[in-house]
Amino acid sequence: MWCDVAMSDAADYDRLHEFCRELARGAGDIAQRARAAGFSISTKSTPTDLVTEVDREVETWLVDTIAERRPRDAVLGEEGGGRPGDSGVRWILDPIDGTVNFALDLPSWSVSVAAEVDGVVVAGCIHNPSSDETFHAVQGGGAFLGDLPLRGPRAVPLSRAVVGTGFGYDAGRRMGQARVVAELLPVVADIRRLGSAALDLCAVAAGRLDAYFEVGLNPWDWSAGLLVAEEAGCVASGLDGRAPGTAMTAVTGPELAEDFFALLTRLRADQV
Repeated sequence: MWCDVAMSDAADYDRLHEFCRELARGAGDIAQRARAAGFSISTKSTPTDLVTEVDREVETWLVDTIAERRPRDAVLGEEGGGRPGDSGVRWILDPIDGTVNFALDLPSWSVSVAAEVDGVVVAGCIHNPSSDETFHAVQGGGAFLGDLPLRGPRAVPLSRAVVGTGFGYDAGRRMGQARVVAELLPVVADIRRLGSAALDLCAVAAGRLDAYFEVGLNPWDWSAGLLVAEEAGCVASGLDGRAPGTAMTAVTGPELAEDFFALLTRLRADQV
C-alpha cells in the first residue's frame, strides 16, 4: 500500500494507472453487491435523469479511499463528492456511468476513474462489472482491455461505419439530436445507442464501433474513456478546430476522421 507522495512521485503515471484500476474494480464490486441487495431510485435534472443510492454509495467509497491513500489530491465526482487538493493530481469519478442501464439490469454500465496531473488526464480505467471487462490506459503507454492491447476501429468508409451516440436529458436537446440522427442514418451503415458514454469510447478503441459522437457530456463521462480511445490510436475532436468536450465529443479512427468530422460539422451536430 502506498500513501501520500511528493509531486515528483505523483507524476508517476504508472502508479496512478494502477490505482485507477484498483479503484474502478473495487467500486464495481460494491455496485454489484448493492444492486443485488436492492436500491432506491430518484431523479436529478429531469425526470429521465436517474440517480440511485448505489451511485452515491459507490462515489463515497471512491472519495474516501482516495482520501485515505492520497489525502493531498483533488477529487471531482459526478454526484457531488469531491474536494480541493494541492498535489497537482485530480481524480475524476463517475461511480455508475449508465445509471438507467444499471437500474434496468441492462449490461452496459460502468465505473469510470481518471487521474489528471496539472489538468492533463494521464491515466484512466473503465470497468464494466456486468461483463467483468476492464479498459484502461496510461499516457504514452497504450490502451488495453485487460492485458489485450487496443488498436482502434477498422478502416471503413462512412457508408460502412457503425456509429455510436447518446442523447441528453433535456427534451429540447433531444429534438435536436433526433434531427442529427435522422440525417446521419442514411449516410452511415448503422447507429447504436448503448447508454454509457465511457463504454462507447472504449468500444471505438476496441473496434466494436467505428465512430462515436455525443453532445453534453461532462468530464466524468469522457475523461477516462477519451484517454483509452486516443491511446488506442483514435482521433478525437470537438469540431471546427475545438478540443473534445461538453459542446461535442467525437471519436473515430484516423482513416475515417476527416470525413466523419466533416459530416458532423455539416449536420451542425454540435448545435443542438
